[in-house]
Amino acid sequence: MQTRPLGNSGLDLPILSFGASSLGAEFRSITLEEAMQSTRTALDHGMNFIDTSPFYGRGMSEIMLGLGLQGVPRDSYLLGSKLGRYSDKHFDFSPKRVEESVHVSLQRLKTDHLDVLLLHDVEFVPLPQIWEETIQALIKIKEQGKVRAIGFSCYPLKTFHTVLDHIEDDIDCVLGYNRYTLQNTSFETDLLPRLQAKGIGAINAGPFSARLLTNAPLPEWLKEPEEVKAAARAAAKLCADNGVDIAELALQFACAHQGITTTVAGSANPKNIKKWAEWLAKPIDQSLLAQVQTIFEPVKDLGHTEGLPENN
Repeated sequence: MQTRPLGNSGLDLPILSFGASSLGAEFRSITLEEAMQSTRTALDHGMNFIDTSPFYGRGMSEIMLGLGLQGVPRDSYLLGSKLGRYSDKHFDFSPKRVEESVHVSLQRLKTDHLDVLLLHDVEFVPLPQIWEETIQALIKIKEQGKVRAIGFSCYPLKTFHTVLDHIEDDIDCVLGYNRYTLQNTSFETDLLPRLQAKGIGAINAGPFSARLLTNAPLPEWLKEPEEVKAAARAAAKLCADNGVDIAELALQFACAHQGITTTVAGSANPKNIKKWAEWLAKPIDQSLLAQVQTIFEPVKDLGHTEGLPENN
């Protein structure tokens, strides 16, 4: 699979990476066999950067992933995890918890280092703590050789810029989700030029926008406005009428951007993962893409609020 450099970090990531949130049974119950097969299938198809977090399954994702990677040479894959978010309501970005969290993650993942370490969903806490306390603890972890590249993740564009104003010279990468999709490209237009100017790597998660850009039933917790959901259903029907799964177009579109290092997609179904690799090997239907983008034009870049109100 094609790779791209992660900013100036010295790491090269595949254009499609494996998101291990599903291994934490975030969407349905899974077996250890499914977790192991999904992980191996991703690696077999070139998705050798794997993204997880202590938040996914409240530790289960890291544990399952550690089991799934047993026997796989450590130098054959890149591993990323996060810290700071541990449940729907529990956030702790204190320096003490940074050290504890990394230690526990390494134990669960059965490794001595992470390739990427991100602060997870910083928009849920008062932001000054991130640059006054947390980033220095993160830099210390990097200096100890426990991680190769550091950064943060969030959803609101305002939060990205506020945090970058203080730490853009100290980090290697950022992760945004649902911000570079068929419907929402604000990651590219609002943030990417700033990242590129500083040599900061861009990681895009959620190419399917929490199932919005699939044929699966929309989850009840999906926060996107109703007009966005309606446009997505219309776009999915158009794709189906042309014999294409909208998820295929969504994945191809997200992975095609040369300025975005990698797109992270997750599943605990090996068949889905194999299908993604097959989709990427095919050329994108530019005519269909243009028609879908026309449908989304009236709701382009519409999103939702996430985290503390003042961070949006």
